[in-house]
Amino acid sequence: MMICSACLAGMACKYSGKNNNTDSRIVALVENQKVVPVCPEMLGGLSVPRVPCEIKEDKVINCDGEDMTEFFVDGAKKALAIAKAVNATKAILMPRSPSCGIGMVYDGNFQKKLVLGDGVFVKLLKENGIDVFSPDEYFKEGSNE
Repeated sequence: MMICSACLAGMACKYSGKNNNTDSRIVALVENQKVVPVCPEMLGGLSVPRVPCEIKEDKVINCDGEDMTEFFVDGAKKALAIAKAVNATKAILMPRSPSCGIGMVYDGNFQKKLVLGDGVFVKLLKENGIDVFSPDEYFKEGSNE
């Protein structure tokens, strides 16, 4: 079993109130009950829509300068609990997100500049031995089950 970012499965949970260009390959995995969609940000209590957030100096801040870290950490823990409950060994996640970004995230200045780093949820998944992939990495590597 796997988990995925809910926004990639067509769920309107992105900060803007939209999804992230629904990925039909991920939707097929959800429909075939191979993937469970999760949104750590919503699980952490954030609304849809919400003010955009980025990671800056190990904190998650919104574009109004408010520290939102506790919401992201709480949501990551709740999403991890779901991953463990379904015995997930892999996760397909939304690139660049402060929760689900793998390897590159926005720098916290809200100028669309990327820096090396992982989202809050990705860090937690890695610490717990769950392999993380962007959609392109997952499907390129032929890892689809």
